[in-house]
Amino acid sequence: MNIHPTAIIHPEAQIGKGVIVGPFTVIDKGVRIGQGTQIGAHVILANWTIIGADCKIHAGAVIGDDPQIKDYKHEESYCLIGDNNVIREYVTIHRGWHKGDATRIGNNNFLMANTHIAHDCQIGDNVIMANAATLGGHVIVEDNAFISGLVGIHQFVRIGTLSMIGGCSKVVQDVPPYALADGHPACVSGLNIVGMRRAEIIPQVRGVLKKAYKLLYHSGLNTNQALSTIKNELEMTHEIEHLVRFIEAAKRGICQIQ
Repeated sequence: MNIHPTAIIHPEAQIGKGVIVGPFTVIDKGVRIGQGTQIGAHVILANWTIIGADCKIHAGAVIGDDPQIKDYKHEESYCLIGDNNVIREYVTIHRGWHKGDATRIGNNNFLMANTHIAHDCQIGDNVIMANAATLGGHVIVEDNAFISGLVGIHQFVRIGTLSMIGGCSKVVQDVPPYALADGHPACVSGLNIVGMRRAEIIPQVRGVLKKAYKLLYHSGLNTNQALSTIKNELEMTHEIEHLVRFIEAAKRGICQIQ
């Protein structure tokens, strides 16, 4: 371990092998940090926060603090962060609201400066959030999603896998998997073809997804009718099955077409 002498670390915090802690950082009671994680200056890791291995947490980040809710009762709730995450300057991540609840962040995510993740959010793996992107409470972000800078996402909204949201968008409904979305409010503008190619989704599957999106957005069918047609007429690849399940579970509805 390499801990700066000005850092304040609670004696009950658990610090893994090879952890680096920068000057004036505060690590509270109940915090656990996995091996090889690097923590910069002036970072705050609050109660009941668990950080995985080989993360890089930059200056001024505040992780695991109380949710921003007036009637929060200071019960034991958690902030759980996986391995190999990069958390840049002044990122804020709040723990769960109620006793036993948790905000969860997976592995290999890149959270750029000033991003905010509110209480009870669930973030998958390989997610990128650009500068000052903001998630309300209970937002779900699936694997490989890209959220551009200054995006605001309403509480309880879901962001589908391999979707991409344009900068400064206001997102008030679910963004389906593999979609491009942009605007105020955000609307679907097409498929994230570049992202799917990078994810090595084969041309045949991309073609089936194009047909599914045409049925959803350009056929004149309502959402239920479009889903029924997709299930009856298209090849049910893993990607199509995921798309169908995602839309069927939408509680706030899905973003409309531009």
